[in-house]
Amino acid sequence: MSESHSLSGRIAVVTGASSGIGEATARKLAARGASVALLARRKDRLHALAADIQKGGGRALTVAVDVNDAKGLAEATHVIAGELGPVDLVVNNAGVVEAATFGAGRMADFEKMIDVNLKGAVRVADAFAAPLIAAAQKGGPADLVNISSVAAQGVYANFAVYCATKAAITHLSRNLRVELGPQKVRVSVIEPGLVETELQGHVTDDTANQWFESARKSFSWLASDDIAETIAFATALPRHVNIERLTVLPTQQV
Repeated sequence: MSESHSLSGRIAVVTGASSGIGEATARKLAARGASVALLARRKDRLHALAADIQKGGGRALTVAVDVNDAKGLAEATHVIAGELGPVDLVVNNAGVVEAATFGAGRMADFEKMIDVNLKGAVRVADAFAAPLIAAAQKGGPADLVNISSVAAQGVYANFAVYCATKAAITHLSRNLRVELGPQKVRVSVIEPGLVETELQGHVTDDTANQWFESARKSFSWLASDDIAETIAFATALPRHVNIERLTVLPTQQV
């Protein structure tokens, strides 16, 4: 591993770490030398992931918490600081997707996406802003990486609320950069295209699932590790270099 790509000494937090992009990112950051706090609700998966990281010589801490639990997140900041040290890298990744049409009584699905994708992301950013600012003021790099989606830029039938939440994350990130950048905290937003994760498996809309299946047959999707590699690269850059917004697509996705 090139020294320029090392994350040695960094203390990272990854939300949604129990699967998909979050899990892959936690593994990647740990492999590059970071100590990683794994945040998600599913304790069994977090413990299994932490065990894997530790077997490989990495350092990992499991923190079972819901991103909608403001009190739990506040407690997590103290636990992480006490166990691993001052946080200087946060990957704000937890999210859900559902295809849901208006007028079909799917308000619970709409509210879940708003709660997790938007309100949860805001809570995480707020909980860790102070530690990130403190880390930056000590002279080291400090990163907040928000995971959005290409859906932030697109228009997709039956995905209106999902797209809206991701558009909000992209715009939130741009505004947070104006707020935190002058305090030497880098804010980045990553907008992945189609990534093969378990998220699509939670979609219950038949039309959407048929579209996903057709897309799988048409071209190769991204792997979670592709996004993890992107995050590791962006956060290992010199502290004066900030990738503000990056859209990562499968080559054939248009």
